Amino acid sequence: MKQTIIEAIKQFDTIIIHRHVRPDPDAYGSQGGLAAIIQASFPEKNVYVVGERDRGLDYLFVPDTIADDVYEGALVIVCDTANQERVCDERYTKGEKLIKIDHHPNEDAYGDILWVDTTSSSTSEMIYEFYLFGKDQGLVMNEKAARLIFAGIVGDTGRFLFPSTTGRTFDYAGELIRYSFDRTELFNHMYELEPQVVKLQGYVLEHFTMNEDGAATIDIRKETLDAFGVSPSEASLLVGSLGNIKGIQAWCFFIEEEDQIRVRLRSKGPIINTIAMKYRGGGHPLAAGASVYSWEEAEQVKAEIAAVCRPE
Repeated sequence: MKQTIIEAIKQFDTIIIHRHVRPDPDAYGSQGGLAAIIQASFPEKNVYVVGERDRGLDYLFVPDTIADDVYEGALVIVCDTANQERVCDERYTKGEKLIKIDHHPNEDAYGDILWVDTTSSSTSEMIYEFYLFGKDQGLVMNEKAARLIFAGIVGDTGRFLFPSTTGRTFDYAGELIRYSFDRTELFNHMYELEPQVVKLQGYVLEHFTMNEDGAATIDIRKETLDAFGVSPSEASLLVGSLGNIKGIQAWCFFIEEEDQIRVRLRSKGPIINTIAMKYRGGGHPLAAGASVYSWEEAEQVKAEIAAVCRPE
């Protein structure tokens, strides 16, 4: 499949790369890292990275803004996006050929060419593997690509703490840090929190609830966000903050937005992406996201989290 993708890239003069809505470092890292590799390898090609700008990820790059007619005769690649409804920018279907590159379960097998590897820690790890496969065929790695791919791997492995981290992941990370980007600067951007977000973290630690089976939840309503001066995307950064609590098995953040309630699920063992899929979402077995549209619906999700944590 990697060979097929290389041949497709060589065939097209214009390549447009998408990723998922509500991006994380792996979405940006795989999308931008692949774009940087292609641009360095084939300077004559027009390569674009598109999607709604997330200012919290500006330290990685700012997406391109392109007209509709750029898609005519173009190759479109979607990175790190399991299902079509989560692709950022609906124009992804307007190109001549569509490629899906992803590491989530392949529930929605869209695209003309699909490369899905659920054993990979991240889609960014897959992009580095793609470079290794093709470096004898003209693929070039540079500092820009290495920095983006490394950020994606670090983000999706929780700084190499998540079970998805493998020996291969460490090998690739070790090779990437030989490039001369500033890792300290990168980590500061990725993990430093604004003071108001830290204060919200205190609220989360004070107000979460956990039952006797280790199922934990926290409601963060819009008035709470406003009181702390924190955006929903900033609040989502705190989802890992319950992971160090003894006895916790699975947990969920419910973050209220203008038109929906963002659901962020995490687990130390119970499978929770099956819950996310019931509520317009998806993800990994131990890390997933979804959306609900009322607090009554949120209560249904809480009941399902409690059920998966209950001993059989």
